[in-house]
Amino acid sequence: MAGNGYENGQGAVDPRQGWSAAPSGHPQQYGGGPYGAAYGSAPQGGGPAGEPEYFTAPQDPYGAAADQAGHTRAFTLGDSPYGEPAAPGEPYGAEYGQGQGYEQEYAAQDNVAVYRAGGQSAPHVAGPRLHWKALLAGIYREPSRTFDRMRDHQVWLPALTVSLLYGVLAVLGMGSTHDEVVNSTFSVAAWAIAGAAVGFALAGAMLGAVTYGLARQLGGDGPWQSTVGLAALIGWTTDAPRLLLALFLPGGNIVVQVLGWATWLLCAVLLTTMVRRVHDLPWGKAAGAAALQLLALLVLIKLPTLG
Repeated sequence: MAGNGYENGQGAVDPRQGWSAAPSGHPQQYGGGPYGAAYGSAPQGGGPAGEPEYFTAPQDPYGAAADQAGHTRAFTLGDSPYGEPAAPGEPYGAEYGQGQGYEQEYAAQDNVAVYRAGGQSAPHVAGPRLHWKALLAGIYREPSRTFDRMRDHQVWLPALTVSLLYGVLAVLGMGSTHDEVVNSTFSVAAWAIAGAAVGFALAGAMLGAVTYGLARQLGGDGPWQSTVGLAALIGWTTDAPRLLLALFLPGGNIVVQVLGWATWLLCAVLLTTMVRRVHDLPWGKAAGAAALQLLALLVLIKLPTLG
């Protein structure tokens, strides 16, 4: 018995070429196409000195036949069939002649990566909730970064504390109520101060809720807790320097007047920035959402004391 599994010895391995013949004398085709006989077929003729010719495939490694199923294409080491590779530092697609424009076009088609609710371009910088000291300082030092950080956190305690303190300061800093509180009895003064503190706390919450509602109507996606709390903090802390100065100077003083208008403009910038970052809105829509609260602060608080 032969070692190839055939008792008659057929199909023995030819030591000269390493080709195993089929049991029958007929050639068998294993592949389709014009080169099917070249893969796994029996000898097709006689070679030199009467030896069988086992394989004579046309040398066409780059032709159309090399791209057909069952065939391979040969490349020399270092060659690339798709063009020169991109050099280090070049953008994706440079080896195809696309350059930076192709990279931008490809990124624009990635709907998951470029999705923004209202057209915001800069990404959010999330993080843990800030301490109240860092929060108040960050509103004026790094407003955009601070609003991004506090987007998903509520600020009820700092907002309530600031609103109550602003109410007490407003009673003493406004000329129309300062004399009445100072010249009244202790119980009347205490009730007036407490009522003003609670009233300004409720007013801050209502104005922040209006800003939140307008932002949502314009396409914003921010949470209401951070919007209301941050709006109250911005509205009251920006006006606090004017009230502190009004404790010692009359309301008609030029310094108080200039400081009052400057702090109102600062409030407009910070409030618009907050709405833009928290609700992911462009500048125009963010300003529109904050306009009603700014107008209310101007008519109800600024103009009566600055007039």
